[in-house]
Amino acid sequence: MSPVSLLLNIFWIALGGFWMAAGWVIAAIIMAITIIGLPWAKAAFSIAVYTLFPFGQMAVPRQALTGRGDIGTGPLGVIGNIIWFVFAGWWLALGHIVTAVLLAVTIIGIPFAWAHIKLAGIALWPIGKEIVPVDEFARSR
Repeated sequence: MSPVSLLLNIFWIALGGFWMAAGWVIAAIIMAITIIGLPWAKAAFSIAVYTLFPFGQMAVPRQALTGRGDIGTGPLGVIGNIIWFVFAGWWLALGHIVTAVLLAVTIIGIPFAWAHIKLAGIALWPIGKEIVPVDEFARSR
């Protein structure tokens, strides 16, 4: 992780990133407790880590990363994302949007607000995404 990414991640945690990551962990725990939600729990835990340290990482479609489809990138992934949206995605996305609006009021908060907007999109449709370091994805291209 570059020094700039590290600095931005420290500011991020102080400006609300910790609480949104905690929301993702709560969603993951609830999904894991239900047993049926285990496939979503894994995705939620990995996105919780991404939410805690978003700078220097990016979410990419798994098919773009590996070059081939799998169960999460096909029709079952779409069904999984719809179920996720109904039970957890909308309130996580709402939390990211509200936090983004509050941060966007200040000039300093605009980059952090933009990161929350990107995370809101991931909150709506997380299945089939992989979190990778930006430089690793750039090398694979």
